[in-house]
Amino acid sequence: MCPAEPLGTDAAPVGSGSSVDHAAERPPRVVVVDDHPLWRDALSRDLDAAGLQVVGTAGSVAQALRVVAATRPDIVVLDLSLPDGSGVEVIRGLLTSGGSTGFSGSVLVVSASGEQADVLTAVKSGASGYLVKSARPEELIDAVRRTAAGEAVFSAGLAALVLGEMSRAAREPAPARHASPRLTARELEVLRLVAKGLTARDAADRLGVSPRTVQNHVHNVLGKLQLRNRVELARYAVREGYDDPTST
Repeated sequence: MCPAEPLGTDAAPVGSGSSVDHAAERPPRVVVVDDHPLWRDALSRDLDAAGLQVVGTAGSVAQALRVVAATRPDIVVLDLSLPDGSGVEVIRGLLTSGGSTGFSGSVLVVSASGEQADVLTAVKSGASGYLVKSARPEELIDAVRRTAAGEAVFSAGLAALVLGEMSRAAREPAPARHASPRLTARELEVLRLVAKGLTARDAADRLGVSPRTVQNHVHNVLGKLQLRNRVELARYAVREGYDDPTST
């Protein structure tokens, strides 16, 4: 399999931060969700050995929601096929406004399925990235790191699929909206950089703040605009013209 591809229009809303962000100094906290114990344990060992911090594992939808609520990880590595439902239920349970888990991190789907419908459903539900299980261990570890850093990472070929869907959706007529909520000057800066395709790390370098601070701003903007995930945010930003090269 070819290396995973980044989708540069995302930034992951994780935790709280400031321009001096001590949370960025610690390794990302990870929960691994998969119904196959051997796969789950092997991936957890690989991630731990690579310097990431696996704080919990789960093998079902119900268990995943409980473990995430208890551990508050930065990223959930999630299979779609679970014995009591779909991993999509986990994504929606974690990211839907008003969810009880308190999760504000990212979800990376790692699934045996590379079907278009599965990929788009996961991303539209809020997943930050999607890899197929045939990826090599080093590719999985790299994808977890990059997702935690605010990138959207996809197996080769899937990034083009997701970008194509975003482009198609952005061309559709915008639904009727009430007056846009007031965004701060810094939130508008972040929105423009997201629209132009910068990752959280690149946006942080541009603004002179930490990646975690950028992720925080994205999280706040999602809430104010009542958008479910970063795919919808990128679509909104393009539709509203924030990707205009003349915008500042």
